[in-house]
Amino acid sequence: MTTTPDPAKQPPAPQVWPTLRAHDARALIRFLVEALGFEETVVHGDGDRVDHAQLSWPEGGGVMLGSVREEADPLTGPTPPGAFSAYVVTADPDAVHARAKAAGADITTDLHVTDYGSRDFAARDPEGNRWYFGTYAGEPR
Repeated sequence: MTTTPDPAKQPPAPQVWPTLRAHDARALIRFLVEALGFEETVVHGDGDRVDHAQLSWPEGGGVMLGSVREEADPLTGPTPPGAFSAYVVTADPDAVHARAKAAGADITTDLHVTDYGSRDFAARDPEGNRWYFGTYAGEPR
């Protein structure tokens, strides 16, 4: 059964904050800001260590990240570096794609239109995490 979306309903404001760890968190922050367009909101830590960072996505939401902690239990602790993936909603995937390519990002899936009408592409960051960008903002509730 197909339902017609109610034009008065809108997707909710983003409130899920994905978290990840990095071997070189400061380099990952630079990549996410320079190549993909995240905004550095706050970074706490000394030297190369990042205890907590918040990077905001200009269109809403964001991610939190920090440096790998060697004492963390891999079975109960945060996701290990390179094991993270996220879908990031953007109204202009072509501009994000162009920025990522110009910065030398590893584009793993080029721009395309999905079978559900979203314009998407995918890239991998220097830690091996997978980032998907597209116009699909979720179904209205």
